[in-house]
Amino acid sequence: MGKDVEIQRRLAISRVPINKQVPAERTKNWDEVFLGFDLEAAQTEAMRCLQCPTAPCQQACPVGNDIPGAFKLLEVGDVFGAAEVFRETSNLPELCGRLCPQERLCEGECVVAFAIRPDSHQEPPVTIGKLEAFVTDYQREHYGVPLPIVPEQTGFSIAIIGAGPAGLAVAEELGKRGHSCTMFDAWPEPGGVLLYGIPNFKLSKNVLQDKLKYLDHLGVKFVGNTWVGKDVTIDDLFTQGFDAVFVGTGASLGGKLSVPGETLTGIYAATEFLVRGNLRPEQLPENMRDGLNVGNDVVVIGGGDTSMDCVRTAVRLGAQNVSCVYRRTEAEMQGRTEERHHAREEGVDFQFLTIPLRFIGNEAGQVTGVECQQSALGEPDESGRRAPVPIPHSEFIIPADSVAIAIGYNADPNINDAAPGVQTNRWNLVEVDRETGMTTRPGVFAGGDNVNGADLVVTALADGRRAALAIDEYIATLPPKKRPK
Repeated sequence: MGKDVEIQRRLAISRVPINKQVPAERTKNWDEVFLGFDLEAAQTEAMRCLQCPTAPCQQACPVGNDIPGAFKLLEVGDVFGAAEVFRETSNLPELCGRLCPQERLCEGECVVAFAIRPDSHQEPPVTIGKLEAFVTDYQREHYGVPLPIVPEQTGFSIAIIGAGPAGLAVAEELGKRGHSCTMFDAWPEPGGVLLYGIPNFKLSKNVLQDKLKYLDHLGVKFVGNTWVGKDVTIDDLFTQGFDAVFVGTGASLGGKLSVPGETLTGIYAATEFLVRGNLRPEQLPENMRDGLNVGNDVVVIGGGDTSMDCVRTAVRLGAQNVSCVYRRTEAEMQGRTEERHHAREEGVDFQFLTIPLRFIGNEAGQVTGVECQQSALGEPDESGRRAPVPIPHSEFIIPADSVAIAIGYNADPNINDAAPGVQTNRWNLVEVDRETGMTTRPGVFAGGDNVNGADLVVTALADGRRAALAIDEYIATLPPKKRPK
């Protein structure tokens, strides 16, 4: 079969429908919305890949997944082999397949979306993310993920601050090289944003737990309820005998509106709203273990994926009227179109071109409403997006029994006290060598959102993998240690 004929054959295959729970059912449970493919459907979807020699999808992937190579195996039924291709370059393919904004990365570069078929019809890109999740899920469920052979221990130990995506990648890569890794995190359990941020309806926590079991097999240790900068410093960790430190604390501090009434009861930062709504009390710090009673009217302020997580959580908690307040139009929203589509299906009301002015409360100090003002778009601001301009005399009130503020995240300023000698910028982001993750202090490395600002799981993962290689090379320059028996 000629090359052109083969391409046309693949282009003639229509995109396989993606099964998911219908809105009326899924709003009553916390299960994942997407139901996934069966094997035959996954093979058919994989056959849509044109096997481009230049692989623009792979170039667009922050960890460089060999997507065509994986799909070539999948289309002939070698699911195990396809999964292993993804695992060669990614520590968390099941999670990235669910959480990455593929439309901006691999799928955004998929040639299929730009090709014209003989019938002049254009098809969407190959469903790369959901196929990545399918093959790795299928492998875990039918074969189990092959556990690595635990190597002989080198005697060196690494402290990993932050048990999120970047830290998990560092722990795995260094654990496979025989180094002892201990993860420290402010939350009671490991996982970072994967546990304390991503709702269950987007990511089944069983997927994360399987990964943590894998790390436990490698001997990775975890110390929870430890806030580096308050409970321990990097100096303390070196004094305790660690040979290198990786800082992957993320960007965990939610932004504030700084408007009147923000301290009223019933107003939550997005992370607290999500964790109290999605997790069991024993997984939370003691000050967050009370039940979350959102009431009938919930207002979520913000326009990114976190705000969509909040509105959809509110629906599942029983709120009757859920509003998303955003100061620009939908065209300026930076989150995933898919998430907004799901929110609309689940009954969320969007209030665009709306600026919160103040929170209104009752005599008991409980929030009862949000006073807002309508706006229009003016000239672009420093972000390149058109800035909202208030419209005089357009104020109105949205009733609210509870409010979640989801207007972005910032790095923890405590890093300046926690890590003497580590340079940060005016946003408290750690400055590193972009090739190695090395900070301005020898032996201290960093990566993820505390370096990049609030970003993606996959970019944190890529940072962690690069830093792990650099840490391994750094340790090789240290005097040998007696290996433990």
